Amino acid sequence: MSQFFYVHEVNPQVRLISQAVAILKSGGVIVYPTDSGYALGCLLGDKDAMTRIVRIRQMENDHHFSLMCRDLSEIATYARVDNQAYRLVKHCTPGPYTFIFKATKEVPRRLQNEKKKTIGIRVPDNVIARALLDALDEPLMSTSLVMPGEEFAESDPEHIRDLLEHQVDAILHGGYLGEKPTSIIDMSEDAVEIIREGAGDLTPFL
Repeated sequence: MSQFFYVHEVNPQVRLISQAVAILKSGGVIVYPTDSGYALGCLLGDKDAMTRIVRIRQMENDHHFSLMCRDLSEIATYARVDNQAYRLVKHCTPGPYTFIFKATKEVPRRLQNEKKKTIGIRVPDNVIARALLDALDEPLMSTSLVMPGEEFAESDPEHIRDLLEHQVDAILHGGYLGEKPTSIIDMSEDAVEIIREGAGDLTPFL
């Protein structure tokens, strides 16, 4: 049965964030809040935890995983980003965007899109998510908590508890978040492609 943490939405309790990080580092899968609903997360190098997430989501091979980064300083390690793309990303982060780039060799192949060799990059604008990333001190492998057959990420942590308390190791209750999917911007090729219009303003990419 998973642990259920009531985390303050403005001043996250250091003790609870530290416990969540310890769970991740021991091979755990957590549910945590972002600026686009709740997400599933595990360590970047943890193959077994990733397999559990794939099972929960019932994912296909062409699904894009995302790396949740605390700031832009981490992006160049994992994604091939030219100067123009970097300026655009800097202008829009933190915020409700997922940027797709060609992955570097630092990204395990199992996390990359099988055909395009790409990875999603996010810098979330959520206090709890950012506290978690700061404490973890590395990007978090992440995917939105969209249950099979559903269109949007789960937004009610009490409902998530009913669904997943026997399948994940911790759930961070950060309030009811509503339906706010990210805007997905593919910057892996020369031309910028808008994959999905979401909460992020698309004006800079038009």
